[in-house]
Amino acid sequence: MIVPGRGVRVLIALKPVDFRKGANGLAALVQETIKADPFSGAVFVFRAKRADRLKLVYWDGTGLCLFAKTLENGRFRWPKIEDGAMRMTPAQLGALIEGLDWMRVHAEDTTAPAASA
Repeated sequence: MIVPGRGVRVLIALKPVDFRKGANGLAALVQETIKADPFSGAVFVFRAKRADRLKLVYWDGTGLCLFAKTLENGRFRWPKIEDGAMRMTPAQLGALIEGLDWMRVHAEDTTAPAASA
């Protein structure tokens, strides 16, 4: 499974896109519709009209990378279709890629427990 490390920004486009687009076409959509820099190192997630396909595009420092997945059975769980984008955690992205309900994945609590006296 491909999952970005902790601290990597992950943005998911909320509207389906034309899945004939490749890495450069999706990077242009990042600039036009999400109003973000596709070369920032963030991971951008796109869905097709059919909810069983996704594509990720990200800049790894040397080139634009494209990852695509189609589920053989079932559908990915997507947020409501509307304009714009929403942020998700790398752990939630990992669950989404696996076809799991990513909405059940919560951020790890990194606060230290209170010291007892």
